[in-house]
Parts: sequence; C-alpha cells; structure tokens
Amino acid sequence: MTATLASEVAAAAERIRPYVRRTPVLRTEFDGRPLVLKLEHLQRTGSFKLRGALNALLSGPLPERVVTASGGNHGIGVATAASILGVPATVYAPKSIPDGKAERIEAAGAELVRVGDTYSEAAAAAHEVTGARYVEAYNDPVVVAGQGTVAAELVEDVPEVDSIAVSVGGGGLAAGIALGGGRLTVAVEPEHCDCLNRALEAGHPVDADTTSIASSALGATRIGEVPFGILTSHPVHALRVTDEQILDAQTVLWQEFRLAVEPAAATPFAAWLAGQVPGTLPAIVLCGANTTWTP
Repeated sequence: MTATLASEVAAAAERIRPYVRRTPVLRTEFDGRPLVLKLEHLQRTGSFKLRGALNALLSGPLPERVVTASGGNHGIGVATAASILGVPATVYAPKSIPDGKAERIEAAGAELVRVGDTYSEAAAAAHEVTGARYVEAYNDPVVVAGQGTVAAELVEDVPEVDSIAVSVGGGGLAAGIALGGGRLTVAVEPEHCDCLNRALEAGHPVDADTTSIASSALGATRIGEVPFGILTSHPVHALRVTDEQILDAQTVLWQEFRLAVEPAAATPFAAWLAGQVPGTLPAIVLCGANTTWTP
C-alpha cells in the first residue's frame, strides 16, 4: 500500500498545483545549529489542510455537496477547497472551536454546525449526514497523499535535509511527510495530546487525552488507522513536549524570525529547541497560523 501511496504524492502535486501555494523554505541557523523551516503557515487558508482537501475532491467526480468535521484548520481547508471548486460545504465542529477559525470557515462560504465538546462528537454527527461526500481530516489515503506534497516540495528545494519534524494530530500530515519526504520523520506531540505516542506504546491506535494549548489543531482522540499504518512502516521518531515548551517556541519564532504561528506549528520547533530532533540538517514544518495569538 505505501509504495502506491508514495507515487500518489507526485500525482497529488500535479492535481492541486493550480490551486495551492508552493510555500517557501527558510534555511537558517539558531543557537549555533543549522535548520530549515518550511513555511507552510503561509499556505492559502493559513495551514497545510487545503492540500489534502483539494486532492480528495479532485481525485474523482466532483460531489454535489461536501461535509466534514473539524476542530478548525481542516474545516477551513475543506470550505476553501469546496468554494474554489464550486461545491457547497457543511463543517461540523466542536463547540470549543476558536472564534477565529469558526469565522474563517464561514467566510469561505461553508455552513458551520457546532456539535459536542470534542472532535469525535462532531465527526459522529457529520457522518450521519446523507447525500454528501464526507472529506476525512486525516484517515484517508487520498488526503494523506495531498499532505505529503509539503515534504515533496521541501526535499526538492533542500535535498540535504535528513530529518523532518512535524506536529501530530490525527496523523495525516506526519504520514504524508513520511511518504513524500523519504527522510526520518520526527513526529512531535504535546504531552497531554499524544494519540500517536500512546498508539506506538500500545501497538495499535488507542484513545488519548486532548488537553493541550494546541488541542484545537492537534486534538484527535485517536490516531487514524491509515496514518498509523504508514508511520509504523517508515522511519519515525516520536516525541512529546510540554505546553510550556510550545508557548516558549512560539515566542522564539516571533522574536528571532518574525514568524507568528499557532501552537500546533510551534510544537515541532519546541522539540528542536530542546535538542530532541536528530539530523545534521533537520527541517521543521510550520504547519499553520490560524490563531488569535499576537506577539
């Protein structure tokens, strides 16, 4: 399966190219150590999620209607992809969705329905909708292939990169990085929002807490079966960081590089600051900037 999926990353890149930005990389150093920052927070919609949403909708006949569930960024991505392609969309979100992300979903033209206290409750409600194409947030090979285009761009621009650090929610981006990058994937989670680490410890996907400053973006209660299969068959180094480290990393990214990102995007950088990310030239994917945080 993974060999086929890897080739699908290249197909996804061609498919979505007219609609997404090829986000820049910043090759730099900090604290005497070299690193590469993939500035995916500069993507249309403010996160990588547009890639997977577009690839899902463009991989077959356009549906008459689209539905999904999201804690924020995926909903913005699906709403925008549907708008680009002229398809009506409905996004189910937990009641705790940040106001800024809710506003962006509605500004993209989608109907927003708030249900339950967690992503899983919103997803259960969305799956009850009939007569619409459900776009998975992460547990779909087509979505994973779309997210993998982030890594494909990165290694094309900086081939010397030997590890790629990325935050993990449901695992779609991390799995895409593993497929599209051909490098060691360093999968980083907040301590109390760590479904991948718990799944690796258990040997299979299990439920996890979602209490973190980054939970609006990384708050999947369980790693997806599709991403888990990919991440356990590719070189992956899984880490945890604290909320305090994440907040400090946000501040450093602003103070040193004038990059304002959301906590989820600062999560892998927090691990790098702590010296936990291996590699002679590691890359950090800054995955999103949909936040009301200001420096």
